Amino acid sequence: MSGPLLLLDGASLWFRAFHAIPDSITAPDGRAVNAVRGFTDMVAALINRHQPSRLVVCLDLDWRPQFRVDAVPSYKAHRLDTTSGAAPGAEEVPDLLTPQVDMILAVLAAAGIATAGAEGLEADDVLGTLSAREQTDEVVVVSGDRDLLQLVRDEPGPPVRVFYVGRGLAKAELFGPAEVAAKYGVPVENAGPAYADLATLRGDASDGLPGVKGVGEKSASVLILRFGSLEALRDAALDPGSDMAQGMRAKLAAAADYLDAAAPVVRVVCDAEVMLSGPDVLPATPADPDRLYQLAAEYNAESPITRLVAAMAER
Repeated sequence: MSGPLLLLDGASLWFRAFHAIPDSITAPDGRAVNAVRGFTDMVAALINRHQPSRLVVCLDLDWRPQFRVDAVPSYKAHRLDTTSGAAPGAEEVPDLLTPQVDMILAVLAAAGIATAGAEGLEADDVLGTLSAREQTDEVVVVSGDRDLLQLVRDEPGPPVRVFYVGRGLAKAELFGPAEVAAKYGVPVENAGPAYADLATLRGDASDGLPGVKGVGEKSASVLILRFGSLEALRDAALDPGSDMAQGMRAKLAAAADYLDAAAPVVRVVCDAEVMLSGPDVLPATPADPDRLYQLAAEYNAESPITRLVAAMAER
């Protein structure tokens, strides 16, 4: 069959599953399994919707890469686990979610669904690399992180779309360059890179990026539409012959160090050394059905795992 390559932002989805489903749902031994059940149902629903021929769940092998922290020390700093006994640099994760990540990975392995990661990098960088290097199939990236809108393209190569699930699957939106341009006010011809430039100017409190003081999303859009890119905008700010207002010149000059540092932080890596757990072809039947159904009983997840197996078979 010829379907898209579906790339899932693993942590983004299982965090959403954990918060969407009550943690009172437990396995027979009392362990919380709300994220396991919710994530498995999400994967089944995404397979039904997008009918992929290949599927990869992308993982954070380093949720806060050192090169990004070195560039912008506030990067994700508000998400550090500061509780007593926490490992240095650990992310603050709900106690009931942490053990469920291994459960989810066990379900994926038994189903035969590939995972991928890159040493020292985030899932965003894995998604960026796999999208950039794809030469055969359309790519659909699934995430609740708007930063990944920078990956959209029509060409060169197969198109890349982002299925944004930040408001849940029921309200998910499929973005290509036209949709990113229309919603965020960036040039359609370079909508992906332009969105990254807009995000750099605007900043992102969820990632600890302050942005340029006095520049919000609307004013960032006006600037990117006018100048086309952050690089051209900064060149114009330094050009005494340009008609840029003195107030904006001053804002950009005051933020020069931030802009130098933040641009490579916001941009995802697209040439990482990605390691896959196995082939990315989505099988029609589970790789290890006995193990999968054992996990279904162990995790009180018979219904979502049955839906996953059916979705894999019905493409």
